[in-house]
Amino acid sequence: MDLNKLADLLIPDENVKPLDYYETLYPARDLEKGAEVTRLAPSPTGFIHLGNLFVAIANERIAHQSGGLMYLRIEDTDLKRKVDGAVDAVKNALKYFDIRFDEGAEIEGAENKYAPYYQRERAEIYHAFAKDLIRRGLAYPCFCTEEELSALREQQTEAKKITGYYGEYATCRNLTEEQIYENLKAGKPYVIRLRSQGNAENKLTFRDEIKGDITVTENDQDVVILKSDGIPTYHFAHAIDDHFMRTTVVIRGEEWLASLPIHIELFDVLGFRRPKYGHNCSLQKMDGETRRKLSKRKDPELSLEFYRQEGYFARAVKVYMLTLLNSNFEEWYMKNADVPLEHFKFSINKMGKSGALFDLNKLNDISKNELAKLSEEEMYNFLLAWTNEFGTDTQKTYFADKEYLLKVLTLCMGVGGKKRRKDFTTAKQAMEFISYFFDETFVPTNAYRFEGETVKKILQTFKDLYDAADDSSAWFNKVKAVAEANGFATDMKAYKADPAAFPGSVADVAEMLRVATTGLANTPDLWTIMQILGKERTLARLENAIKAL
Repeated sequence: MDLNKLADLLIPDENVKPLDYYETLYPARDLEKGAEVTRLAPSPTGFIHLGNLFVAIANERIAHQSGGLMYLRIEDTDLKRKVDGAVDAVKNALKYFDIRFDEGAEIEGAENKYAPYYQRERAEIYHAFAKDLIRRGLAYPCFCTEEELSALREQQTEAKKITGYYGEYATCRNLTEEQIYENLKAGKPYVIRLRSQGNAENKLTFRDEIKGDITVTENDQDVVILKSDGIPTYHFAHAIDDHFMRTTVVIRGEEWLASLPIHIELFDVLGFRRPKYGHNCSLQKMDGETRRKLSKRKDPELSLEFYRQEGYFARAVKVYMLTLLNSNFEEWYMKNADVPLEHFKFSINKMGKSGALFDLNKLNDISKNELAKLSEEEMYNFLLAWTNEFGTDTQKTYFADKEYLLKVLTLCMGVGGKKRRKDFTTAKQAMEFISYFFDETFVPTNAYRFEGETVKKILQTFKDLYDAADDSSAWFNKVKAVAEANGFATDMKAYKADPAAFPGSVADVAEMLRVATTGLANTPDLWTIMQILGKERTLARLENAIKAL
């Protein structure tokens, strides 16, 4: 069989160059010894998830702390799954979490010497190596239809055999030259398959950068390397791209372990040195009393868009991800909470070998701590950025008076106090938390724990005494006076000693005033709230509350 003629006929790409041309076009990178080259290579499906961020943080740290670089590659070989705007979604999500790429798809300002970074734009390179494999007898055309392949899988399943295209089941593997040309003349569509040299009886030891030495079975599957449209499969494309983009380390999800034998064989037959592979553990959660993998269908928190829409502080998410990624990070961070995260010495050896338990409640606690460190100006800018993208039109009006909003944030964050408050978890929650400071979103309520007449009398008495010029001490004395006038205890010790002797305490009176002016039973300092609201608004809310009783 004339394999050179067959290769030219099967892959009629006139742009294909000699293989050495691509080695010259994409030379070894000029980096210091030990510098690592890593990548993130998502598919443009419109869904970028927590696992992508998990891997991105690890790859970014490995690259940059070694003096190397990280690039972004878009693996767009599957047109059926491609979603318009998905690349922008990927970039926006990763930008939000401050994942810095040195080069890659649409990375502005980078030299991008190893472009293009979209796989569909690299067809010429894949064709060159597919033709070479055909010429060497290591790849062949397969004319099997989807129906035939489906029937083959059913046959294998019934016979309790491993499913796939291999050995005796690889029906196109040994087609004669005459049969191949008859199929081509008949216009039958075809794919190009690898002629596997592996034997499923053989085992080999592979050094995984995370899991250590693992044993895998040699690949014996004749996998598709070029689809019928001439576009490569992921397996084939990623091996060629990782070689020519000079990738040295690939950290990826452990779901790729099943494909590892295929990738090992592809690198071998292509004559490329493999990058170091590390397969990180999956992200799991508790579902009742059992652990399970985070699910796109069941768990909205898997999507990175969830964190943007909810307004999670990016640093908080990264802190939690690093806690899951490296076993010694949490102890380091307790001692270096205000130090840039880049100062932490990330280690592949400290990455978990089994499933990492993701706990949204723990992330919320970390988020509260991180937001509590911000100044009121930093919090203002954080909330403004989120509101401009995800907030309601009414919430956007909160920023019309910056001075007013800064006063609100100063109070709600406990700035200047002995201890910072930790009431804010996310931007969305914070904007809802401060809504009572604005008449458009203030929600009155009659959620009092006392009879209406009692509440009404107390509110009216306080309203008649209220003076916005009072300092906090004078203001509280008036609250005590209102309490005493209505038989409520002003001395908490006396009240605790004999609560049955009083209808309530001064704390209950303060709660009634709080509910009337904020709609809530628990808020930051009430005197300061009234100061921020101002005399006119405070009195109006008290009056409206009285009328509603």
